[in-house]
Amino acid sequence: MELCRREFAALMLGGAAALSFAGQANAESDPLPSWNAGRAKDAIVKFVHATTDAASPNFVPLAERIATFDQDGTLWVEHPIYTQLVYCFDRVPALVKAKPELAKAEPFRTVLTGDREAVASLGLEQLIKVVAATLTGMDVDTFRDEVAKWITEARDPRWKRPYTDLVYAPQVELLKYLRSVGYRTYIVTGGGQGFVRVYAERVYGIPPEQVVGTAGALSFQYGAKGPVLIKEPKLLLNDDSAGKPEGINLVIGRRPYFAFGNSTGDRQMLEYTKAGGGVRLAMLVLHDDGKREYAYGPAQGLPETKVGRFSPELYDEATKDGWIVVSMKNGWKRIFAFD
Repeated sequence: MELCRREFAALMLGGAAALSFAGQANAESDPLPSWNAGRAKDAIVKFVHATTDAASPNFVPLAERIATFDQDGTLWVEHPIYTQLVYCFDRVPALVKAKPELAKAEPFRTVLTGDREAVASLGLEQLIKVVAATLTGMDVDTFRDEVAKWITEARDPRWKRPYTDLVYAPQVELLKYLRSVGYRTYIVTGGGQGFVRVYAERVYGIPPEQVVGTAGALSFQYGAKGPVLIKEPKLLLNDDSAGKPEGINLVIGRRPYFAFGNSTGDRQMLEYTKAGGGVRLAMLVLHDDGKREYAYGPAQGLPETKVGRFSPELYDEATKDGWIVVSMKNGWKRIFAFD
């Protein structure tokens, strides 16, 4: 039967991608050198071949090749506290200088003390107050410039390096590998969309339009230099848990074929991905390497945590439904590019 033009074009594009991958494989026999041999690495390679080989019954057209990644704890370090919260805490002194009355008000008074244990004990409602006060009220360009400056200058207290150095080398390789065979890679994060968009392209090779995150309302106003968009203290999308598939549909408009997370907040994204037809791959990072990074769960008897919680129930669901759990300790040869 004669192929229609659209089908022929899709087949040719898929074939071209497959040939491109074959050429890359010959030039670089291992596209994932920071991954140890094992089930996880094998699953990735098999998935790529199954979905990009034009002769495969599970071939996926280029337009539908979507891969989604959580950020915190999946692409970079999230312990002992999320990087964006560190930014918010660092913004409090400037905020108090502009509004001195906040110096004696909680939770700003506690943040100003610099007492890490006291700050860590702040409840969700108090943290939301800090986030709302430090991430809103300015125009989007000012916010972008402030984040860009901070992310360049700030240093993680453990490694004494910029936070953007604490990106997992195996995941950067995986992102590049998927893109080399035609997958569009998206960040789907509970973190602020505007915050992550500042550095995502430089750090992950993911452009700002492919970042789906928690988003607040904006208002169009006229400033001294013309039209501006002002960040308002109103939540539009909480891109966590069930909010992740909602955000995927809202921004991407296609169900992923590949999804990677690390915590209970990613469960619905993986469920949504696996519920589609054909071959789809769902993966989770288990932080079980306290020497090279951090160890927390409480799945598999690891320490309990409030940040990036990987519950025993999530581990059981992954086992039951065929998701791949990647042990950081055993699955990755190295954690960071500087290792």
